[in-house]
Amino acid sequence: MEKAKIAEILQSLGIKDVNNGATFGGTKGWIGTHGKELISYSPIDGKPIARVALADRQAYDILMEKAGTAFASFRMMPAPARGEMVRDISNRLREKKEALGALIALETGKIRAEGEGEVQEMIDIADFAVGLSRQLYGLTMHSERPLHRMYEQWHPLGIVGIITAFNFPCAVWAWNALLAVVCGDACLFKPSSKTPLTAIAIQNIIAPVVDKYGVDGIFNMIIGSRQDVGEPMLNDPRIPLISATGSTAMGKRVGAIVGERLGRTLLELGGNNAIIVTEDADMDMAIRATLFGAVGTAGQRCTSTRRIIVQSSVRELFVSRLINAYKQVQIGNPMDEKTLMGPLIDAGAMADMDQALRSVQEQGGQILYGGEHASVKGFEDGFYVTPAIVAAENHYPIVQQETFAPILYIIEYDSLDQAIELHNQVPQGLSSAIFTGSMYSQEQFLSHRGSDCGIANVNIGTSGAEIGGAFGGEKETGGGRESGSDAWRVYMRRQTNTINWGRDLPLAQGIEFNIS
Repeated sequence: MEKAKIAEILQSLGIKDVNNGATFGGTKGWIGTHGKELISYSPIDGKPIARVALADRQAYDILMEKAGTAFASFRMMPAPARGEMVRDISNRLREKKEALGALIALETGKIRAEGEGEVQEMIDIADFAVGLSRQLYGLTMHSERPLHRMYEQWHPLGIVGIITAFNFPCAVWAWNALLAVVCGDACLFKPSSKTPLTAIAIQNIIAPVVDKYGVDGIFNMIIGSRQDVGEPMLNDPRIPLISATGSTAMGKRVGAIVGERLGRTLLELGGNNAIIVTEDADMDMAIRATLFGAVGTAGQRCTSTRRIIVQSSVRELFVSRLINAYKQVQIGNPMDEKTLMGPLIDAGAMADMDQALRSVQEQGGQILYGGEHASVKGFEDGFYVTPAIVAAENHYPIVQQETFAPILYIIEYDSLDQAIELHNQVPQGLSSAIFTGSMYSQEQFLSHRGSDCGIANVNIGTSGAEIGGAFGGEKETGGGRESGSDAWRVYMRRQTNTINWGRDLPLAQGIEFNIS
């Protein structure tokens, strides 16, 4: 990309080379660091964008002390007032939507529309959080003892650790941080080392709001190594909740370490998402949903469509139409409005895709379309591939795994019971969908014996969840829930209260315990 264009994007977001890797929020909150440097490379052309000075253990300790002090006073701010602060953040995001969307595209390889769409998701969750600030409800219960009142209330939890992945460098932060601060918590944000500039941009965008409300130490961000930052976060009893997004292997490690100290985890891990296509499905809708789900973000979403379980009677028609649709996907520079699929994140992702395709062929599968490295004129050092369609069996070991790349497995079935069984026979359980014209098939898919995923859709794809619903999955996806519905509760602690407003002391269950 042109250096002048990159410089314009970075300058509009207050990013300069070299950047500090730790801040406690406001315009004066950056901590000078003297550790190693991290270079952010663009997958568009494989070239460096800017350098970041990694934070060290001392910077981590400074941020934790700052966060603890800030939390002690911030938790007493009325929740609606915290909501007003988030409203101001929402307005700042609206002002910077285009620039931040461009940086996301530059640093992750998402197409520009997806980058701006992610910022819109931040805006949406901010608006949701503003309303939530007046709806942190508890319950009242009837006591079995006379002249007693029982109720429950929710208190801020403390410091929330937020560990994000490269593929959604902004939205996942917003899902967690904006709900957590409305609940009265402080946050410590550790972004992916592949997207440090986007994290710095977030802090720059919200800094004037932090200054306005005097909440230094509530929105903390740190970019550092596993040794200096990652391990201390997981082992730190001052962080009661770690919200981590990433691979299943990473989540198992996070869960074990945090669980050892009896801390809480919110895990959003791998997906192996499938769409069941019945013979009475609307094929136009099914093809469009499959294309978006499998090719969007170059197959690097946790909700990407990875398996199509298609009824045998319509398999040939579906595959031929899908291949024709794939041939029309323009692959290239994600900053170009005509591009539908940008690059993979790096050379390692390309190698993983190559290995998966070799494995599926060794296990008996057949590549029906794509799977090659793609050359994009002017961006020869970028990480471009053609999306692959592969005929496979559900039991193949490689099909049972999540490959973070645009590989779509085609699997046949005869009966709906068989389709649901195939659907559920993977270790992951994030997102799922069925395309059907039958109410019976729809309801069976949504019933207790249907999809075992945290998200189950009918006649829409696996990708593109709305913020109003709780997002997350089961099994090796980790069991966490973020975003909408009552996901806010994970950022708070529940307290049951009983008040005796009488002058006697009756004991529960009618127990007599008298002292003469």
